[in-house]
Amino acid sequence: APSRPVFTVQFAVLAGYTARQVNYATVTGMNVTIYHNPRCSKSRQTLALLQDRGIEPEIIEYLKTPPARQELKDILGKLGLTPRDLMRKKEAPYREQGLDNPDLSDDQLIDAMLAHPVLIERPIVLADDRAAIGRPPESVLDILPCA
Repeated sequence: APSRPVFTVQFAVLAGYTARQVNYATVTGMNVTIYHNPRCSKSRQTLALLQDRGIEPEIIEYLKTPPARQELKDILGKLGLTPRDLMRKKEAPYREQGLDNPDLSDDQLIDAMLAHPVLIERPIVLADDRAAIGRPPESVLDILPCA
């Protein structure tokens, strides 16, 4: 098993580094990614929460760069959700595509999310083999060892 870091982000800040100077991946050995929509207030709040704790995640604007099929399946697995659970049901494509049909398969729902990434709930934060949806933003802290 990989060893835990000797110090945390908080310790590095106490040692005189600003939160922005601390490389979270270096301190914890964990890479953090956020699937982000800059127009969404919860997504902006989640990103700010991470950055305020010295975490500079990889930012993926998923409306411009949607995840690949296997990536989305991996995210669903890490979240422990079904495709329908991760869908934004109030978005126009949900109604227009008839995605409320209970007979649609998971693969059909994934196809819809890939074709219309606005249907994917946001923000999603990944930290190695863990994931969380930032609703509320503080919920992503549960998957981070030193935040």
